[in-house]
Amino acid sequence: MHRALTVKNAAVIRWDGALKSGLPAGRWLRASCGAVHRIYCDYNATTPMDPSVRDVLVSTLDRAWANPSSIHLAGRQAREVLDDARYRMAKVWQCRPSEVVFTSGGTEANNLAILGTARLNRHRGRHLVTSTVEHHAVLHACDYLERHEGFEVTRVRVDPDGRVDPADVARALRPDTILVSVMTANNEVGTVQPVAEIGSLCRGRGVIFHTDAVQAMGKLPFTGMPSFEADLVAVCAHKFHGPKGAGALYVRSPLLPHPILHGGGHENERRAGTENVAAWVGLVAAFERFVPEPVFDPARLRTLTERLAGAATSIPGVHRRGPVEGRLSNTLSFSVERADAIVLLANLDLEGVCASSGSACSAGSLEPSHVLQAMGVPFAECQALVRFSLGRENTEEEIQRIIELLPEVVRRSRGG
Repeated sequence: MHRALTVKNAAVIRWDGALKSGLPAGRWLRASCGAVHRIYCDYNATTPMDPSVRDVLVSTLDRAWANPSSIHLAGRQAREVLDDARYRMAKVWQCRPSEVVFTSGGTEANNLAILGTARLNRHRGRHLVTSTVEHHAVLHACDYLERHEGFEVTRVRVDPDGRVDPADVARALRPDTILVSVMTANNEVGTVQPVAEIGSLCRGRGVIFHTDAVQAMGKLPFTGMPSFEADLVAVCAHKFHGPKGAGALYVRSPLLPHPILHGGGHENERRAGTENVAAWVGLVAAFERFVPEPVFDPARLRTLTERLAGAATSIPGVHRRGPVEGRLSNTLSFSVERADAIVLLANLDLEGVCASSGSACSAGSLEPSHVLQAMGVPFAECQALVRFSLGRENTEEEIQRIIELLPEVVRRSRGG
Protein backbone atom coordinates (compact mmCIF):
# COMPACT_ATOMS: atom_id res chain seq x y z
CA MET A 1 0.00 0.00 0.00
CA HIS A 2 1.56 3.33 -1.04
CA ARG A 3 -1.17 5.92 -0.68
CA ALA A 4 -0.11 9.44 0.10
CA LEU A 5 -1.83 12.67 1.12
CA THR A 6 -0.42 16.16 0.74
CA VAL A 7 -1.26 18.44 3.68
CA LYS A 8 -1.14 22.22 4.08
CA ASN A 9 2.56 22.36 4.95
CA ALA A 10 3.34 20.15 1.92
CA ALA A 11 4.33 17.24 4.13
CA VAL A 12 3.42 13.87 2.68
CA ILE A 13 1.83 11.25 4.91
CA ARG A 14 2.66 7.69 3.98
CA TRP A 15 -0.23 5.68 5.27
CA ASP A 16 1.85 2.52 5.35
CA GLY A 17 4.60 4.10 7.44
CA ALA A 18 3.08 3.39 10.85
CA LEU A 19 2.16 -0.14 9.82
CA LYS A 20 5.72 -0.88 8.71
CA SER A 21 7.07 0.59 11.95
CA GLY A 22 5.63 -2.36 13.86
CA LEU A 23 3.42 -0.33 16.20
CA PRO A 24 0.76 -2.39 18.04
CA ALA A 25 -2.80 -2.27 16.72
CA GLY A 26 -4.48 0.99 17.63
CA ARG A 27 -1.25 2.85 18.46
CA TRP A 28 -0.64 3.67 14.80
CA LEU A 29 -4.02 5.40 14.63
CA ARG A 30 -2.70 8.13 16.89
CA ALA A 31 0.92 8.04 15.80
CA SER A 32 2.53 11.14 14.37
CA CYS A 33 2.71 10.80 10.59
CA GLY A 34 4.85 13.47 9.00
CA ALA A 35 3.76 16.83 10.44
CA VAL A 36 0.20 15.78 11.27
CA HIS A 37 -1.08 13.89 14.32
CA ARG A 38 -3.71 11.46 13.04
CA ILE A 39 -6.93 11.28 15.05
CA TYR A 40 -9.08 8.32 14.05
CA CYS A 41 -12.81 8.85 14.56
CA ASP A 42 -14.28 6.29 12.16
CA TYR A 43 -14.77 3.24 14.36
CA ASN A 44 -18.22 2.53 12.92
CA ALA A 45 -16.47 1.90 9.60
CA THR A 46 -13.83 -0.40 11.04
CA THR A 47 -11.65 -0.96 14.09
CA PRO A 48 -7.97 -1.95 14.32
CA MET A 49 -7.49 -5.62 15.06
CA ASP A 50 -6.63 -6.16 18.69
CA PRO A 51 -3.11 -7.63 19.22
CA SER A 52 -4.50 -10.55 21.21
CA VAL A 53 -6.92 -11.39 18.39
CA ARG A 54 -4.16 -11.12 15.83
CA ASP A 55 -2.06 -13.57 17.86
CA VAL A 56 -4.94 -16.04 17.90
CA LEU A 57 -5.48 -15.64 14.16
CA VAL A 58 -1.81 -16.11 13.28
CA SER A 59 -1.41 -19.13 15.53
CA THR A 60 -4.49 -20.68 13.92
CA LEU A 61 -2.99 -20.13 10.46
CA ASP A 62 0.03 -22.11 11.64
CA ARG A 63 -1.77 -25.00 13.32
CA ALA A 64 -5.02 -25.32 11.35
CA TRP A 65 -4.17 -24.37 7.79
CA ALA A 66 -5.63 -27.47 6.15
CA ASN A 67 -9.06 -27.80 4.55
CA PRO A 68 -11.52 -28.80 7.31
CA SER A 69 -13.47 -30.90 4.80
CA SER A 70 -10.49 -33.18 4.10
CA ILE A 71 -10.55 -36.55 5.83
CA HIS A 72 -6.79 -36.82 6.46
CA LEU A 73 -5.21 -35.94 9.80
CA ALA A 74 -4.40 -32.31 8.92
CA GLY A 75 -7.98 -31.78 7.73
CA ARG A 76 -9.41 -33.38 10.85
CA GLN A 77 -7.24 -31.14 13.01
CA ALA A 78 -8.56 -28.06 11.20
CA ARG A 79 -12.12 -29.36 11.61
CA GLU A 80 -11.56 -29.78 15.33
CA VAL A 81 -10.42 -26.16 15.62
CA LEU A 82 -13.44 -24.94 13.65
CA ASP A 83 -15.86 -27.04 15.69
CA ASP A 84 -14.35 -25.67 18.88
CA ALA A 85 -14.85 -22.11 17.60
CA ARG A 86 -18.48 -22.85 16.76
CA TYR A 87 -19.14 -24.31 20.22
CA ARG A 88 -17.48 -21.32 21.89
CA MET A 89 -19.58 -18.91 19.85
CA ALA A 90 -22.73 -20.84 20.68
CA LYS A 91 -21.86 -20.60 24.37
CA VAL A 92 -21.53 -16.81 24.35
CA TRP A 93 -24.55 -16.46 22.03
CA GLN A 94 -26.59 -18.80 24.28
CA CYS A 95 -27.75 -20.89 21.35
CA ARG A 96 -27.11 -24.25 19.71
CA PRO A 97 -23.88 -24.74 17.73
CA SER A 98 -25.99 -25.62 14.68
CA GLU A 99 -27.51 -22.13 14.87
CA VAL A 100 -24.13 -20.47 14.21
CA VAL A 101 -23.43 -19.88 10.51
CA PHE A 102 -20.05 -18.34 9.75
CA THR A 103 -19.84 -15.93 6.81
CA SER A 104 -17.41 -13.56 5.10
CA GLY A 105 -18.86 -10.56 6.96
CA GLY A 106 -21.97 -8.56 7.71
CA THR A 107 -22.97 -8.05 4.09
CA GLU A 108 -23.06 -11.77 3.35
CA ALA A 109 -24.81 -12.50 6.64
CA ASN A 110 -27.55 -9.97 5.85
CA ASN A 111 -27.91 -11.19 2.28
CA LEU A 112 -28.17 -14.80 3.39
CA ALA A 113 -30.82 -13.85 5.94
CA ILE A 114 -32.97 -11.87 3.52
CA LEU A 115 -32.49 -13.61 0.18
CA GLY A 116 -32.30 -17.10 1.68
CA THR A 117 -35.33 -16.70 3.93
CA ALA A 118 -37.48 -15.00 1.30
CA ARG A 119 -36.78 -17.73 -1.24
CA LEU A 120 -37.40 -20.45 1.33
CA ASN A 121 -40.83 -19.05 2.19
CA ARG A 122 -42.04 -17.71 -1.14
CA HIS A 123 -44.76 -20.37 -1.16
CA ARG A 124 -46.25 -18.73 1.95
CA GLY A 125 -46.15 -15.18 0.62
CA ARG A 126 -44.01 -12.60 -1.13
CA HIS A 127 -44.33 -9.57 1.11
CA LEU A 128 -41.36 -8.18 3.06
CA VAL A 129 -41.18 -5.31 5.56
CA THR A 130 -38.09 -3.24 6.33
CA SER A 131 -37.29 0.36 7.28
CA THR A 132 -36.09 3.31 5.23
CA VAL A 133 -32.85 3.67 7.24
CA GLU A 134 -31.36 0.19 6.87
CA HIS A 135 -27.80 -0.44 5.70
CA HIS A 136 -27.54 -0.92 1.96
CA ALA A 137 -26.72 -4.60 2.53
CA VAL A 138 -30.35 -4.95 3.60
CA LEU A 139 -32.00 -2.34 1.36
CA HIS A 140 -30.33 -3.53 -1.82
CA ALA A 141 -31.14 -7.17 -1.06
CA CYS A 142 -34.79 -6.21 -0.66
CA ASP A 143 -34.64 -4.11 -3.82
CA TYR A 144 -33.27 -7.09 -5.74
CA LEU A 145 -36.08 -9.36 -4.61
CA GLU A 146 -38.63 -6.73 -5.56
CA ARG A 147 -37.16 -6.01 -9.01
CA HIS A 148 -36.19 -9.51 -10.09
CA GLU A 149 -38.10 -12.14 -8.11
CA GLY A 150 -41.64 -10.84 -7.76
CA PHE A 151 -41.59 -9.81 -4.10
CA GLU A 152 -43.25 -6.72 -2.69
CA VAL A 153 -41.47 -4.61 -0.07
CA THR A 154 -43.01 -2.18 2.42
CA ARG A 155 -40.46 0.32 3.73
CA VAL A 156 -41.60 1.68 7.09
CA ARG A 157 -40.85 5.35 7.73
CA VAL A 158 -38.94 6.66 10.74
CA ASP A 159 -39.34 9.69 13.02
CA PRO A 160 -36.98 12.72 12.92
CA ASP A 161 -34.52 10.84 15.15
CA GLY A 162 -34.43 7.90 12.74
CA ARG A 163 -36.41 5.57 15.00
CA VAL A 164 -38.89 2.93 13.82
CA ASP A 165 -42.25 2.80 15.62
CA PRO A 166 -43.26 -0.83 16.28
CA ALA A 167 -46.86 0.21 15.71
CA ASP A 168 -45.94 1.15 12.14
CA VAL A 169 -44.42 -2.29 11.64
CA ALA A 170 -47.61 -3.88 12.98
CA ARG A 171 -49.69 -1.86 10.53
CA ALA A 172 -47.44 -2.92 7.64
CA LEU A 173 -47.91 -6.66 8.30
CA ARG A 174 -50.22 -8.56 5.95
CA PRO A 175 -51.36 -12.18 5.68
CA ASP A 176 -48.67 -12.74 3.04
CA THR A 177 -45.83 -11.10 5.03
CA ILE A 178 -43.01 -13.60 5.47
CA LEU A 179 -40.08 -11.50 6.72
CA VAL A 180 -39.41 -8.28 8.65
CA SER A 181 -35.91 -6.75 8.80
CA VAL A 182 -35.07 -3.84 11.13
CA MET A 183 -31.51 -3.02 12.19
CA THR A 184 -30.49 -2.93 15.84
CA ALA A 185 -28.53 0.33 15.63
CA ASN A 186 -28.03 2.74 12.77
CA ASN A 187 -24.53 3.06 11.39
CA GLU A 188 -24.90 6.71 10.28
CA VAL A 189 -26.65 8.45 13.18
CA GLY A 190 -26.48 5.82 15.95
CA THR A 191 -30.21 5.43 16.60
CA VAL A 192 -31.00 2.27 18.61
CA GLN A 193 -34.17 0.54 17.44
CA PRO A 194 -36.73 -1.29 19.64
CA VAL A 195 -35.88 -4.62 18.03
CA ALA A 196 -36.97 -6.85 20.92
CA GLU A 197 -40.43 -5.27 20.79
CA ILE A 198 -40.59 -5.64 17.02
CA GLY A 199 -39.33 -9.22 17.27
CA SER A 200 -41.99 -10.15 19.81
CA LEU A 201 -44.63 -8.59 17.60
CA CYS A 202 -43.46 -10.61 14.60
CA ARG A 203 -43.30 -13.85 16.55
CA GLY A 204 -46.85 -13.36 17.72
CA ARG A 205 -47.93 -12.98 14.09
CA GLY A 206 -45.89 -15.92 12.81
CA VAL A 207 -43.55 -13.69 10.79
CA ILE A 208 -39.78 -14.29 10.62
CA PHE A 209 -37.75 -11.40 12.06
CA HIS A 210 -34.19 -10.47 11.05
CA THR A 211 -32.01 -7.77 12.58
CA ASP A 212 -28.72 -6.40 11.33
CA ALA A 213 -26.80 -6.10 14.61
CA VAL A 214 -23.43 -5.28 13.04
CA GLN A 215 -23.16 -1.84 14.67
CA ALA A 216 -24.54 -2.93 18.03
CA MET A 217 -21.98 -5.56 19.02
CA GLY A 218 -19.39 -4.24 21.44
CA LYS A 219 -21.38 -1.02 21.92
CA LEU A 220 -24.65 -2.14 23.49
CA PRO A 221 -25.19 -4.67 26.33
CA PHE A 222 -25.27 -8.24 25.06
CA THR A 223 -26.84 -11.08 27.03
CA GLY A 224 -27.27 -13.60 24.25
CA MET A 225 -29.16 -13.94 21.00
CA PRO A 226 -32.53 -14.64 22.70
CA SER A 227 -32.60 -11.00 23.89
CA PHE A 228 -33.18 -9.81 20.31
CA GLU A 229 -36.39 -11.85 19.96
CA ALA A 230 -35.13 -12.48 16.42
CA ASP A 231 -34.91 -15.49 14.15
CA LEU A 232 -31.86 -14.12 12.31
CA VAL A 233 -29.09 -11.85 13.65
CA ALA A 234 -26.08 -10.66 11.62
CA VAL A 235 -22.70 -9.76 13.14
CA CYS A 236 -19.30 -8.72 11.76
CA ALA A 237 -15.86 -9.11 13.38
CA HIS A 238 -14.05 -5.98 12.24
CA LYS A 239 -16.54 -3.73 14.03
CA PHE A 240 -15.20 -4.89 17.42
CA HIS A 241 -11.45 -5.29 16.88
CA GLY A 242 -11.63 -8.58 15.01
CA PRO A 243 -10.45 -9.44 11.48
CA LYS A 244 -12.05 -8.28 8.26
CA GLY A 245 -13.59 -10.98 6.11
CA ALA A 246 -15.27 -12.68 9.07
CA GLY A 247 -18.89 -12.52 10.12
CA ALA A 248 -21.68 -14.76 11.31
CA LEU A 249 -25.42 -15.20 11.17
CA TYR A 250 -27.51 -16.53 14.02
CA VAL A 251 -30.23 -18.73 12.52
CA ARG A 252 -32.84 -19.86 15.03
CA SER A 253 -33.68 -23.53 14.61
CA PRO A 254 -35.44 -25.01 12.67
CA LEU A 255 -35.12 -22.21 10.10
CA LEU A 256 -32.95 -23.23 7.15
CA PRO A 257 -32.56 -20.35 4.65
CA HIS A 258 -31.76 -21.27 1.07
CA PRO A 259 -28.02 -20.84 0.44
CA ILE A 260 -26.97 -17.89 -1.70
CA LEU A 261 -23.57 -19.46 -2.40
CA HIS A 262 -23.60 -22.82 -4.18
CA GLY A 263 -20.89 -25.42 -4.53
CA GLY A 264 -20.76 -27.51 -1.38
CA GLY A 265 -22.49 -28.50 1.82
CA HIS A 266 -20.45 -26.32 4.16
CA GLU A 267 -21.93 -24.62 7.25
CA ASN A 268 -24.67 -27.22 7.53
CA GLU A 269 -25.55 -26.69 3.87
CA ARG A 270 -26.21 -23.00 4.44
CA ARG A 271 -23.03 -21.59 2.88
CA ALA A 272 -20.78 -23.16 0.26
CA GLY A 273 -17.06 -22.50 0.25
CA THR A 274 -13.93 -23.75 1.99
CA GLU A 275 -14.08 -22.60 5.59
CA ASN A 276 -11.91 -19.63 6.59
CA VAL A 277 -10.88 -21.22 9.87
CA ALA A 278 -8.35 -18.63 11.06
CA ALA A 279 -10.61 -15.64 10.39
CA TRP A 280 -13.56 -17.31 12.11
CA VAL A 281 -11.48 -18.25 15.13
CA GLY A 282 -10.41 -14.59 15.22
CA LEU A 283 -14.08 -13.56 15.08
CA VAL A 284 -14.92 -15.79 18.04
CA ALA A 285 -11.92 -14.56 20.03
CA ALA A 286 -12.91 -10.92 19.44
CA PHE A 287 -16.55 -11.64 20.31
CA GLU A 288 -15.63 -13.33 23.57
CA ARG A 289 -13.29 -10.50 24.57
CA PHE A 290 -15.15 -7.41 23.43
CA VAL A 291 -18.91 -7.99 23.18
CA PRO A 292 -20.28 -9.39 26.49
CA GLU A 293 -18.38 -6.56 28.21
CA PRO A 294 -18.62 -3.84 25.55
CA VAL A 295 -15.23 -2.66 24.33
CA PHE A 296 -16.82 0.71 23.54
CA ASP A 297 -17.05 2.18 27.06
CA PRO A 298 -20.54 3.78 27.08
CA ALA A 299 -19.99 6.33 29.86
CA ARG A 300 -16.61 7.57 28.64
CA LEU A 301 -17.59 7.76 24.98
CA ARG A 302 -20.91 9.48 25.72
CA THR A 303 -19.00 12.17 27.61
CA LEU A 304 -16.65 12.70 24.67
CA THR A 305 -19.38 12.76 22.02
CA GLU A 306 -21.49 15.20 24.05
CA ARG A 307 -18.51 17.54 24.40
CA LEU A 308 -18.00 17.37 20.67
CA ALA A 309 -21.72 17.86 20.02
CA GLY A 310 -21.81 21.00 22.12
CA ALA A 311 -18.90 22.50 20.21
CA ALA A 312 -20.25 21.51 16.78
CA THR A 313 -23.76 22.86 17.32
CA SER A 314 -22.40 26.17 18.66
CA ILE A 315 -21.28 26.88 15.08
CA PRO A 316 -24.08 28.63 13.15
CA GLY A 317 -25.72 26.37 10.59
CA VAL A 318 -24.45 23.10 12.12
CA HIS A 319 -27.23 20.73 13.18
CA ARG A 320 -27.00 17.55 15.21
CA ARG A 321 -28.64 14.54 13.54
CA GLY A 322 -29.93 11.56 15.45
CA PRO A 323 -31.19 11.29 19.02
CA VAL A 324 -29.45 12.53 22.16
CA GLU A 325 -30.83 9.54 24.07
CA GLY A 326 -31.34 6.04 22.73
CA ARG A 327 -28.24 6.10 20.56
CA LEU A 328 -24.87 4.44 20.31
CA SER A 329 -22.74 6.28 22.84
CA ASN A 330 -19.78 6.51 20.46
CA THR A 331 -21.65 8.04 17.50
CA LEU A 332 -22.21 11.72 16.72
CA SER A 333 -23.50 12.97 13.37
CA PHE A 334 -24.23 16.48 12.20
CA SER A 335 -25.03 18.27 8.97
CA VAL A 336 -23.60 21.61 7.86
CA GLU A 337 -25.54 24.22 5.93
CA ARG A 338 -23.91 25.55 2.73
CA ALA A 339 -21.28 22.83 2.69
CA ASP A 340 -20.58 19.45 1.12
CA ALA A 341 -19.58 16.23 2.88
CA ILE A 342 -16.65 15.50 0.59
CA VAL A 343 -15.18 18.97 1.18
CA LEU A 344 -15.79 18.78 4.92
CA LEU A 345 -14.11 15.38 5.20
CA ALA A 346 -11.19 16.50 3.04
CA ASN A 347 -10.61 19.52 5.25
CA LEU A 348 -10.79 17.39 8.37
CA ASP A 349 -8.35 14.95 6.80
CA LEU A 350 -5.94 17.79 6.02
CA GLU A 351 -5.95 18.54 9.73
CA GLY A 352 -5.28 14.89 10.58
CA VAL A 353 -8.83 13.90 11.55
CA CYS A 354 -10.33 10.72 10.10
CA ALA A 355 -14.13 10.98 10.02
CA SER A 356 -16.88 9.75 7.70
CA SER A 357 -19.98 10.90 5.90
CA GLY A 358 -21.95 7.80 6.91
CA SER A 359 -21.74 4.27 5.59
CA ALA A 360 -18.18 3.21 4.80
CA CYS A 361 -19.58 0.99 2.07
CA SER A 362 -20.56 4.18 0.21
CA ALA A 363 -17.11 5.75 0.44
CA GLY A 364 -16.48 8.04 -2.50
CA SER A 365 -20.16 8.18 -3.38
CA LEU A 366 -21.74 11.56 -4.02
CA GLU A 367 -25.18 10.24 -3.14
CA PRO A 368 -26.85 12.15 -0.29
CA SER A 369 -27.46 10.25 2.94
CA HIS A 370 -30.57 8.10 2.56
CA VAL A 371 -30.80 8.01 6.35
CA LEU A 372 -31.04 11.79 6.67
CA GLN A 373 -33.54 11.91 3.81
CA ALA A 374 -35.69 9.35 5.63
CA MET A 375 -35.48 11.51 8.77
CA GLY A 376 -36.87 14.50 6.87
CA VAL A 377 -33.66 16.55 6.77
CA PRO A 378 -33.54 19.23 4.02
CA PHE A 379 -32.04 17.72 0.89
CA ALA A 380 -29.06 20.08 0.72
CA GLU A 381 -27.99 19.07 4.23
CA CYS A 382 -28.30 15.39 3.37
CA GLN A 383 -25.24 16.01 1.19
CA ALA A 384 -23.32 17.48 4.13
CA LEU A 385 -23.38 14.74 6.77
CA VAL A 386 -20.32 14.27 8.96
CA ARG A 387 -20.10 11.33 11.36
CA PHE A 388 -17.66 11.01 14.22
CA SER A 389 -17.64 7.48 15.62
CA LEU A 390 -15.26 7.15 18.55
CA GLY A 391 -13.49 4.15 20.04
CA ARG A 392 -11.25 2.97 22.83
CA GLU A 393 -8.12 4.71 21.49
CA ASN A 394 -9.65 8.20 21.45
CA THR A 395 -8.56 10.58 24.22
CA GLU A 396 -9.91 13.77 25.74
CA GLU A 397 -6.97 15.63 24.21
CA GLU A 398 -7.94 14.43 20.74
CA ILE A 399 -11.53 15.58 21.18
CA GLN A 400 -10.31 18.96 22.39
CA ARG A 401 -8.13 19.22 19.28
CA ILE A 402 -11.14 18.52 17.04
CA ILE A 403 -13.19 21.11 18.92
CA GLU A 404 -10.49 23.69 18.25
CA LEU A 405 -10.33 22.77 14.56
CA LEU A 406 -14.04 22.61 13.75
CA PRO A 407 -14.88 26.33 13.31
CA GLU A 408 -12.07 26.82 10.78
CA VAL A 409 -12.84 23.53 9.00
CA VAL A 410 -16.47 24.56 8.58
CA ARG A 411 -15.49 28.06 7.42
CA ARG A 412 -13.11 26.70 4.78
CA SER A 413 -15.64 24.10 3.66
CA ARG A 414 -18.17 26.86 3.02
CA GLY A 415 -15.63 28.65 0.85
CA GLY A 416 -15.12 31.33 3.46
